[in-house]
Amino acid sequence: MQPSPTLARRFWEAVEPLHALVYFTPEPAEAARAVGLTGWWRGYFAGRIAPLGALGGPAAAALFFAFSPVKTGYALPAAWTQAAPEKVLDARLDAVRSALDRTLPTDRTGLDELVDLLERAVEGCAFEGRPLAAAWSDVPRPADPLGRLWLAATVLREHRGDGHVIAVTHAGLTGLEAGLTHVATGAVPADLIQRSRGWTDAEWDGARRRLVARGLLDRGGRLTKSGGTLRRELETATDRLAADPVMLLGESGLTRAIELAAPLSRHLIDSQVVPLPNPIGVPRP
Repeated sequence: MQPSPTLARRFWEAVEPLHALVYFTPEPAEAARAVGLTGWWRGYFAGRIAPLGALGGPAAAALFFAFSPVKTGYALPAAWTQAAPEKVLDARLDAVRSALDRTLPTDRTGLDELVDLLERAVEGCAFEGRPLAAAWSDVPRPADPLGRLWLAATVLREHRGDGHVIAVTHAGLTGLEAGLTHVATGAVPADLIQRSRGWTDAEWDGARRRLVARGLLDRGGRLTKSGGTLRRELETATDRLAADPVMLLGESGLTRAIELAAPLSRHLIDSQVVPLPNPIGVPRP
């Protein structure tokens, strides 16, 4: 069951890999180690949350509620005893520039135009109730096109991601339960989500039983009719909450941005920089 291809969803699919290479290339992990962070996941959580400062505990668990609190708690606030948020942020920005320069096609015709369109799209974003997107929007704009590209793509994806959290909680699901319903759509394998998000077998099983009791999953873990309806409503709400850039750029501007971004993202996927399937659930645009 795949969601309908709204402009907001097509925009996300075209732009997301330009952000997501940060999770799959060696440069960011090496940069995190270089500033003193131990363990890949400390680099992941500290890197994503750095613009908000040295958060940890319940605040970090709330922001990353798709992950097990145990996994989040391993990383934060301990990461801040190893490296300050400012150092983590600077290292991450430098690393993604290098990663993009290495992995993008050598022919980058239209890159400047794409950067301008993405930065204009960011200007259309409202940040009420969206802490990660708001924090990243306050990061000073880099001077170089690749740094600007990644930062704009990051603000847009965190804007959509924060909106997705709003939609999930409004639907009455926990982050773990939302993960199980995502798996049930067939978009991503169960073991990939469970392993990457840090849920134990007991936690995964308990969430599955709750969803079965609510009539959202059958005993085989498949979406029921009610579950399918809820999942479609969830994706529709996520698209609606991600509509700010669409409204600002309009159909022609969004279409042009997709036209420029999609070949770059396809290259990252086709060259296996961003794997398929992936925990994010982003497909090849």
